[in-house]
Amino acid sequence: MRFSVLASGSTGNAFYVETERERLLVDAGLSGKQLEQLFAHIDRRIQDVTGVLVTHEHSDHIKGLGVIARKYRLPIYANEKTWKAMDGLIGDIPSEQKFIFPTGAVRTFGDIDVESFGVSHDAAEPMFYVFHYEGKKLALITDTGYVSERMKGVICHADVFVFESNHDVEMLRMGKYPWNIKRRILSDVGHVSNEDAGLALADVIGDKTKRIYLAHLSQDNNMKELARMTVAQTLEKKGMIVGECFQLYDTDPVRPTALVSV
Repeated sequence: MRFSVLASGSTGNAFYVETERERLLVDAGLSGKQLEQLFAHIDRRIQDVTGVLVTHEHSDHIKGLGVIARKYRLPIYANEKTWKAMDGLIGDIPSEQKFIFPTGAVRTFGDIDVESFGVSHDAAEPMFYVFHYEGKKLALITDTGYVSERMKGVICHADVFVFESNHDVEMLRMGKYPWNIKRRILSDVGHVSNEDAGLALADVIGDKTKRIYLAHLSQDNNMKELARMTVAQTLEKKGMIVGECFQLYDTDPVRPTALVSV
């Protein structure tokens, strides 16, 4: 199983995972042209994708979904409430390309099992995914106001985490956003801060964990170096030293991470 975080942030999100038989895209939050360029960066083609998994209906996750689905006739998977929320946002999708993937379900795509789980965000029914392949586990979780014990139980002991580390609380509080936006981000249906990301990761990192990618970093209320430092320091307080058993990486809104094996 190999993967790349194609783009991550408020300007657009897309995540790619492949096995010998499957090529899955999670979200399509950029324009069709931008998505094609991102795929080219990792030497892949959108037309080879075997399925698109949707997390929720916010524009930074579905901006290019309708375009690529129609152009390349891609099957799309989302839960019922998300499908209803996307109505009018992505254009007409042929019924034969629309599939229901319930929250809390496990669906097999060829040789890979995908497990969905609910998160806490201000969308119709947001959910993220864990990928299981030949004993390996890859957990993807962003766009959640907090990480519950239930979520931790689903994602724990993954080989790789792609984990939200959205903002530094003080940067957000002192920043230019209006208070209603700040309150939303800080709420239980907003986004996880750097410190809270570190605390949650301390509870789910296992003996097999080798890579952690910090994702959905705010361009206005965070910095890559600050996110890495805060998460690393929080983990160190729990006795987990970055570099000894696992590595910590950041992601980018416009530059894909390298396509690597889990």
